[in-house]
Amino acid sequence: MNLDKPQSKVTPSRRTKLDSANSECPVELSIKIIGGKWKPILLWQLNEKIKRFGELKKDINGITVKMLAQQLRELEQDGIISRKMYHEVPPRVEYSLTEMGRSLEPVLMAMCSWGKMYKEKMLSK
Repeated sequence: MNLDKPQSKVTPSRRTKLDSANSECPVELSIKIIGGKWKPILLWQLNEKIKRFGELKKDINGITVKMLAQQLRELEQDGIISRKMYHEVPPRVEYSLTEMGRSLEPVLMAMCSWGKMYKEKMLSK
């Protein structure tokens, strides 16, 4: 049996963070939503396939359980990912990109290409 959790609302503190973005600069808003150390990596992982919390924890080197939970919660609140909970024993929760999250694929691919292109140069500094 599949129990979908209703789409979360953006929390007041999260809304304040998003509202503080310069309304004239869409790049600033984008960075506030998908920027940081972990979110681009999470998005890359979920762009590959639907994953469970444990898979993400295992696949993302160095992220703590607390940080992973926080980042997933924020991405869900912002409508970038969805969280699907299955009523089973043991409980199973899967994370996937929403339509808005999937629209980031060209951005992720461009970041991947850029990283491959400049990896050697950046690592040699």
